[in-house]
Amino acid sequence: MTSIRTLIVEDEPLIAEDIRDCISNFDYEPVAVAYTKDEAFQCLEKYDLDIVLLDINLGGKTDGIEIAKVINKKYKIPFIFLTSYSDKATLEMAKVTHPWGYLVKPFQEHDLFTSLEIAMFNFSKSVQPRNWEIENINKKIKARLTQKEFEILTALYEGKTNKQLAEEHFISVNTVKTHLKNIFEKLNVKTRTAAISSLYELNQ
Repeated sequence: MTSIRTLIVEDEPLIAEDIRDCISNFDYEPVAVAYTKDEAFQCLEKYDLDIVLLDINLGGKTDGIEIAKVINKKYKIPFIFLTSYSDKATLEMAKVTHPWGYLVKPFQEHDLFTSLEIAMFNFSKSVQPRNWEIENINKKIKARLTQKEFEILTALYEGKTNKQLAEEHFISVNTVKTHLKNIFEKLNVKTRTAAISSLYELNQ
């Protein structure tokens, strides 16, 4: 649960499997793959997610755009569009949903990773920055955060991966995962995006 939980929405099984393998090499957990619009909605309802990789064309030409609108309205998590089309009309339809990234297939592993990193960073930054205070948070939750847990939690605001957090705090990746697990339990959340939102709400 401490990795960046990702839903892949892609109607071509081979491409979906390539994406799954690719992001597994990084700090992203491919929670599920959806091949249709209906499957995507089921996965969004079933799983706690941090980000969605979303093919625009799922059967219908704009199915991905319809899914994006629901994500914005109901789930409020970042998504990146994947598409074989880069024509102006498709871009215009995609833009109005305010995606956190846009990748034209075929793309390289590095391009996918970079897009994911930027999307998570920008989403984290979309939460209004504040002067975070550990006491403001601890007085509102039952189990108090330790100083190190507080440092890790506020670092999530930068959209960093477990590996980046480990390097920054001079600890192992497994120790980062343990801290995140404890943080999620104390805040009663299951994902990084939820933890970031909770950080903002508790500090008000």
